[in-house]
Amino acid sequence: MIKSFFKGIVIGIANIIPGVSGGTMMVSMGIYDKLIHCITHLFSEFKKSVLFLLPIAVGMAAAIAASSFGLIFLFEHYPIQTNLLFVGLILGGLPAIWGNVKGKKIQAGHIIAGILFFGMVVGLAVMGETEGNAADLSFGIVNVIKLFGVGVIASATMVIPGVSGSMILMLMGFYNPVLNAIKDFFTALAALDMDGILAGCGILVPFGIGVAAGIFGIAKLVEIIFEKFPLYAYWAIIGLILSSPIAILLMGTFPALTVLNVLTGIIALAVGFVIAMKLGE
Repeated sequence: MIKSFFKGIVIGIANIIPGVSGGTMMVSMGIYDKLIHCITHLFSEFKKSVLFLLPIAVGMAAAIAASSFGLIFLFEHYPIQTNLLFVGLILGGLPAIWGNVKGKKIQAGHIIAGILFFGMVVGLAVMGETEGNAADLSFGIVNVIKLFGVGVIASATMVIPGVSGSMILMLMGFYNPVLNAIKDFFTALAALDMDGILAGCGILVPFGIGVAAGIFGIAKLVEIIFEKFPLYAYWAIIGLILSSPIAILLMGTFPALTVLNVLTGIIALAVGFVIAMKLGE
């Protein structure tokens, strides 16, 4: 239960960082298949699914709430170390994924799947270097519908390994507005500011409903793909994992390199790699 909570924290933090895929982190920690199964069989295996999903969901929620405050600080003051920590977290899951294809016959289609998904993630990172115009989140029926749709798109991409939902939000101009809305909501909640709480609900409730709808919608499709084309799926994931560190480095903003920054960055990468391997055991 506690281990699942910490896995949820890692996934939650990953989902909020542009260039980092929450789906990839699920794969890295060895819970992706089971998580998808529990989502698609939530009602038919309710108790079992809830017991598995609840600590992960709580960890994700806690991480997203804290990240809306802490990540800004870390990326402003320690961008190299923070980015390399997540590179390590992603690469730490590669040995487990490789185990699913090791010793099995490699076909041209497998390699093509890996290359296609590698190129997709790097291409998105290149296009996402600069965020589009910030979206208008003022309360209104049009924006409520728009937020629901954005939530569906963002959550669907969050579930797919290697695709960063936050990067998609950034491309659509919703990343900073939604992140600020989360921060403002929890600030208002702590101060018992009802006007601030209601304003936050007007943004986060339709967005959250869209997120839930997107997750359930894409999970079934992913389950079918893994059942019918498992090797193609794993090779695609390998391509996604290998491309994600490149996407992180392309999306990141880095200061001038110093010996101290490089050394601490390497340590952070190693720590992330070990954490991912341990959580995946």
